[in-house]
Amino acid sequence: MEYEAAIRLSAFLGLFALFAALEAYAPRRARVYDRARRWPTNLVIVVLGVLTARAMAIFLPLLAVGAALDAEAQGWGLLNQFALPGWAAIVLAVLALDLAIWAQHVGFHKLPWLWRLHRVHHADRDFDVTTALRFHPVEIAASMLIKIGVVYAIGAPAWGVVLFEVILNGSAMFNHANLRLPPGLDRVLRQVLVTPDMHRVHHSVHRYEADSNYGFALSIWDRIFGTYRDQPEGGHDGMVIGLQWQDERPTRLGWSLKLPFMKD
Repeated sequence: MEYEAAIRLSAFLGLFALFAALEAYAPRRARVYDRARRWPTNLVIVVLGVLTARAMAIFLPLLAVGAALDAEAQGWGLLNQFALPGWAAIVLAVLALDLAIWAQHVGFHKLPWLWRLHRVHHADRDFDVTTALRFHPVEIAASMLIKIGVVYAIGAPAWGVVLFEVILNGSAMFNHANLRLPPGLDRVLRQVLVTPDMHRVHHSVHRYEADSNYGFALSIWDRIFGTYRDQPEGGHDGMVIGLQWQDERPTRLGWSLKLPFMKD
């Protein structure tokens, strides 16, 4: 689609800069490691994920947006069975894709072989805007395959997929930001959206807390399916973030990339 890549890149860079500045101005928690120690590893992992997606485009005939265009042309997918106004199809597609991402996230926690990939994300001992981008390249590839299947099943319109990608990236950077929101604003926002305080619980070292608050954009799925947890047991200032590796190893690029393939 024309301008798709430019729209997504502009939104990503603008929102990344915004949340990085906001969390520096009003941090929620003191950092375990400073940005200079962690950010190079997390940002290189992002670049490797992007390169993985580009490589997949060489070997796969269609990625997510292409799958949407193909589904529309073939009349495949649920939404393509109805004569919906364009705006309605886009809204329904965004909602369905957000639910699918919630379900995928649950699966990456519950299935051991998927959890081995996803724990690269959770191993980060700090919680900030770059944590939102810290996903192993193999997890990126698996997520893309799932997304393509979901797009075909839904019959999502192409602009709905583009809008969802922008919302997903933006909301992930927002709810991973080390950002202090006024308590009243947090209470209002989390009725609909996943806030940083809500999602931080999901990054607790305690598995019973990490197995909650799976949402990326909308908070309603966790409320509907009973996986919502309001606050961490030890409070946000006292909670420990990360997994069992409570040392400097998660800040290392090589260790982080090898983590899915290491013995516990």
